[in-house]
Amino acid sequence: MSTAQALTGSTAANNIHKWMRAWHQGSAPDAIDLDLVRQMLPDTPYGQGVREIKAPMAHGLASCEGMLVRNPQDDSEWGIFFNGKSPAERQRFTIAHELGHFVLHRGQRPSFSCDKESVYSGADRMRDIEREADDFASNLLIPGDLLRDAISERRIDLHILSALAKRFQVSFESLCIRFIKFTPQRAILIYWDNGFAKYEWRSSSAIKTRARIRRTDDPQEPLPETLSADPDIAQEWNGIDMPADVWCPEESSDITLTEFKHTYGARDRVLSLLLLESAAPRSWDLSWQDEESFDCYDKFISNDQLPER
Repeated sequence: MSTAQALTGSTAANNIHKWMRAWHQGSAPDAIDLDLVRQMLPDTPYGQGVREIKAPMAHGLASCEGMLVRNPQDDSEWGIFFNGKSPAERQRFTIAHELGHFVLHRGQRPSFSCDKESVYSGADRMRDIEREADDFASNLLIPGDLLRDAISERRIDLHILSALAKRFQVSFESLCIRFIKFTPQRAILIYWDNGFAKYEWRSSSAIKTRARIRRTDDPQEPLPETLSADPDIAQEWNGIDMPADVWCPEESSDITLTEFKHTYGARDRVLSLLLLESAAPRSWDLSWQDEESFDCYDKFISNDQLPER
């Protein structure tokens, strides 16, 4: 007798998209209406025993991005709170994240309080449920089928990714990392904070071909002869071609890499996108099968905003 699989964030979000498209008679807006989702959920299989999810309210706690709370006087009523000082795109993510807790975890505890680093703090189970709520939010806000259709068979640059961020009403950074998950291209995204690499995400094809940036420091600084290291170039949204081994030591010099650069308004935060020419998986090294390609919502993005041009 088979055991029913636990509900995942991606499955739940995909089902909600199906219900939303049916409600809209097949033509739902690309930027999902989170308020409609909130109102709809109690009447779905994901809302059994719940009468109402109250409209989200802003809170004034600087240390907390969002909360999901059950009414202590009424088990059938839940409420969502978000940081009202965060950018609008960040608020949308926070609300989607709390809806993820409602769908996936409300049977486990009566409240959830989520800060920017909660995915890395606390017990293992707490980290797991934060990642699960992040996964739900990412799939809800940026549907994989629409993103895949939007990026397939076209040359990608930061203009296109910025337009997609606006289309889905999410942050530019979040859209870029979601792009990494869905692109068939070999792609690497690096976020620099005050001159040091804060994170690196690689697409599945980059992992399979072991494309990775050169490591020279810990923490890593921008590499010489790259746009990321050039303080005189703040923006390069069209991309500059260069030999791939400038960035990736295991790549051949005849492989082309295109580097894109976005500098945020404060100029202490930089996003580098690297797109590499195709290459076959290295059959002599199968360690890529054990590596994880991180999704953009493995943690709350602390600088959610559209790029400043």
